[in-house]
Amino acid sequence: MFPLGGVLFPSVVLPLHVFEPRYRAMTEHLLSGDVEPEFGVVLIERGSEVGGNDLRTSVGTVARIAEAAELPDGRWALATFGVRRIRVVTWLPDDPWPRASVEEYPDVPAVDESAAQSRWEALQPLVRRTLGLAAELGAASAAATIELASDPALGTFQAAAVTPVGPVDEQRVLEAAGVDERLDLLEVMVADQAELLEARLRMG
Repeated sequence: MFPLGGVLFPSVVLPLHVFEPRYRAMTEHLLSGDVEPEFGVVLIERGSEVGGNDLRTSVGTVARIAEAAELPDGRWALATFGVRRIRVVTWLPDDPWPRASVEEYPDVPAVDESAAQSRWEALQPLVRRTLGLAAELGAASAAATIELASDPALGTFQAAAVTPVGPVDEQRVLEAAGVDERLDLLEVMVADQAELLEARLRMG
């Protein structure tokens, strides 16, 4: 397990700079060829990414290592991406690195797939509008022209990853039971964020 200060969503890329000895050891284990090169990512609710003694969420995402480069001093640069959601059943001792017993956290299908598709298509322009407003204010954000998955099951995860909201709101989206609930959350979050950014622009 790799507790972080941010949320990872399925289908979203996560670059990592691994420098702590325990995570360097974990990386070497994952790249040994004896196990799948995957690990769990959960949000740190309270505490620091470095050193342990943090409070962690119970719902996270499995990350798969796509590329790995070891640096001369033993640090690692990893390119990973989110694969699927998991729920922590029990946290195990952090020695030699954070570990947990987990179970799959499958997505609940949309009640009406056609309605979910329509809602997703209507939401995408607002997501791009919000990204454009953030860019006008000089905030670091994804490009307003970003391509999002046409499938709302994946696209809603991607929208949550790029919309300029905080990790608590991102975690709410990650924990939502399925696409309908994610759409409910995102429609409100994105509209509220767009309204806030428009107000800041008007204020100069």
